[in-house]
Amino acid sequence: MSKKYIPMVAIAALAAAVSLPATAGDMNNALGGALGGVAGAAIGGAVGGRTGSVIGGAVGGGAGGAVTSNRRERTGAIIGGALGGGAGTAAGNAMGGRSGGLVGAALGGGAGAALGGNISRSNSYADEYHHGYHHHSKRRHWD
Repeated sequence: MSKKYIPMVAIAALAAAVSLPATAGDMNNALGGALGGVAGAAIGGAVGGRTGSVIGGAVGGGAGGAVTSNRRERTGAIIGGALGGGAGTAAGNAMGGRSGGLVGAALGGGAGAALGGNISRSNSYADEYHHGYHHHSKRRHWD
């Protein structure tokens, strides 16, 4: 990767991490999805051109989301990072060529992994409540 891409990748990853109003776990997912998406898009672009960069952005975004997420968030972070990384890379390639694809991979992979992890975590807690894992408060029932 040439030296002119490194500052752009760093700015894109920082923008993805800062632009999301998220909790600490979502920030980890966003950072992992962003870095994975950029790395995947760069490697895929070097190997397979534009199509390779889209596939690489998707694989990298999903892998980055998987590495940084916890058990409750993992499925959503993988799917979100993959969809966001691939779509971001494709949109960035269309608008700004190869460097636009890298920026798109960072933003899309980060946002997708954070959003997917958040949704997956929310659904996980909802399932626990539905299955009776919530705590009942002890109340006195006066006759």
